[in-house]
Amino acid sequence: MSPNFKLQYHFILIFLTALRGESRYVESQEAADYDPFQLFSANLKRDLAGEQPYRRALRCLDMLSLPGQFTFTADRPQLHCAAFFIGEPEEFIIIHYDLVSIDCQGGDFLKVFDGWILKGEKFPSSQDHPLPTMERYIDFCESGLSKRSIRSSQNVAMVFFRVHEPGNGFTLTIKMEPNLFPCNVISQTPNGRFTLVVPQQHRNCSFSIVYPVAIKISDLTLGHLHGLQLKKPSAGCGGIGDFVELLGGTGLDPSKMMPLADLCYPFHGPAQMKISCDNTVVRMVSSGKHINRVTFEYRQLEPYELENSGGNSIPEFCLSSL
Repeated sequence: MSPNFKLQYHFILIFLTALRGESRYVESQEAADYDPFQLFSANLKRDLAGEQPYRRALRCLDMLSLPGQFTFTADRPQLHCAAFFIGEPEEFIIIHYDLVSIDCQGGDFLKVFDGWILKGEKFPSSQDHPLPTMERYIDFCESGLSKRSIRSSQNVAMVFFRVHEPGNGFTLTIKMEPNLFPCNVISQTPNGRFTLVVPQQHRNCSFSIVYPVAIKISDLTLGHLHGLQLKKPSAGCGGIGDFVELLGGTGLDPSKMMPLADLCYPFHGPAQMKISCDNTVVRMVSSGKHINRVTFEYRQLEPYELENSGGNSIPEFCLSSL
């Protein structure tokens, strides 16, 4: 992983840690102060529930997990800006343009991306997202207000923008909508339990946890028999059509991560594995012929577990990222 990618990944981890209430509210800082993200504690999130719509200024580099109204106003030329949005696993994100004052002819832009992208790595990957990559970008300078509201396909989305003229900018309203069958998810927390269900749809779904974790799969329902096998270069579940795989890596894109284990057949667990990678993904591949379901728990590995990896764990591929 390049130093710049690692730094951006570090910012994401700081933000997600703050959502668990383990970091205090961080006041607005300049980029030179190292942390460009304003973070929200779990207490703040609870306090805002049921109140008037939350409003605040949007920074050139920002990350948000709360619905509300957010305004960016340039105080100087801002040429490389992005805002990351994340909801709960069972939520879609709605981005609505309230007001836009930018100079498209002068080189400004405002683009929504359906998912997250960092240094060319995308979540969901191109293999897992229902749209071609270019259709995942919605460019305000091309569509104008004809696409005033944009809904993500999963619980993450982002906005890229460039504004040259001081005083110009835009206002967005962010809302969350229920997603009855979440497919691609980035977890806000390093510990949790989730059931991924694909109801007779030909699609691939990835659940991403951007921490080294222990995974325990307690139940797997597919359209065939029983078993768990470690991945081998010449073997796997690819010919079966419905399976779950565990992936590990140091980037954001599941398609660029290392396959660590295949779960080819239904079983009632538990099956456990420790994965010391920066990012762990549970990925379900479905043929569309069956209702597939996998239930799993995950927890962040303790420092001593990272130092003493062994047994049913996969440390070798990811040691360089620790």
